[in-house]
Amino acid sequence: MDTVDSASKRQATRVFKKSSVNGKITVYLGKRDFVDHITHVDPIDGVVLIDPDYAKDRKVFGHVLAVFKYGREDLDVLGLTFRKDLYLATEQIYPVLPGAQKRKLTRLQEKLIKKLGSNAYPFYFELPPHCPASVTLQPAPGDTGKPCGVDYELKAFVGETQDDKPQKRSSVRLAIRKIMYAPSKQGEQPTVEVNKEFVMSPNKLHLEASLDKELYHHGENISVNVHIANNSNRTVKKIKVSVRQFAEICLFSTAQYKCTVAVAESE
Repeated sequence: MDTVDSASKRQATRVFKKSSVNGKITVYLGKRDFVDHITHVDPIDGVVLIDPDYAKDRKVFGHVLAVFKYGREDLDVLGLTFRKDLYLATEQIYPVLPGAQKRKLTRLQEKLIKKLGSNAYPFYFELPPHCPASVTLQPAPGDTGKPCGVDYELKAFVGETQDDKPQKRSSVRLAIRKIMYAPSKQGEQPTVEVNKEFVMSPNKLHLEASLDKELYHHGENISVNVHIANNSNRTVKKIKVSVRQFAEICLFSTAQYKCTVAVAESE
C-alpha cells in the first residue's frame, strides 16, 4: 500500500512529442519555452528517435532557426522576402560523428534513451545571449495573414547533407520560444498626471492615472486607477483606457510600430 501511495504522489515528467508524417523520426522535448537569464540561456536539449532501416546511409540533422517576419508571405515577389534570418544552427544527430565531443546527458535525455532504446539519439543546442526574444506584433484591425514578429523553430530531418531541402514527410518541425527573464522585484508604481485647459473656462481639468505595479506577466489583469478633478465648466462624458504595444523595428531604417491591444470605456 505504501508503494502505491508513493508512486501515485510521484510527479510525471512532461514531454513534448512530435513525429514526422511517415512516422520514421520522432522528436522529444522537455519544454518549448527557453528562458534568457541574462547571464545564460536555457539549452535546447532533447532526443530524436530514428528508424535506422529508413535512414540507411543517410543522416539526420537538427536545425534551429530564428527569423524575423515583417510582412505577409503573399507579398513576396521577384525574390524579395519580408523576412530576415537572425540565427541559424545545424548539427548532425545521426550517425554520431567520430571524435565528436560527448556532452553529459541531461536527466530527461537519460530517461528517454533508457525508455526508447538504442535508436534514440540526444541533441543539444545553445542559443547565443544576443539572440532576440520571441515576440509577436499584435495585428492591427484589418490586417490579414500571420502576424509579424520573431519566431524560433526546431527542426529534425533526414538528408544527405545539412544543406538538403527537407521533405515534409520525413521531417519534424516544432515551434519553440525564447522568453526573457523577468525580475521578481517590482519598481516604482507608475503614475502620470496631466492638466487640460479650456477656452472660456477659468479652471483646469486634472487627470491622474496609476497602475498597481510596474511588471505584469502574461494572463494577468492590469488594474488602472483613474482620478479626475474637474474644476472646469466642461462635462466629462466618457473615460477610455487602452493598452498599446510599442516596438522599435531596426532594419533598413528605424521605425516604431504601435498598436492598441486592449480597450476599456466607461461613461
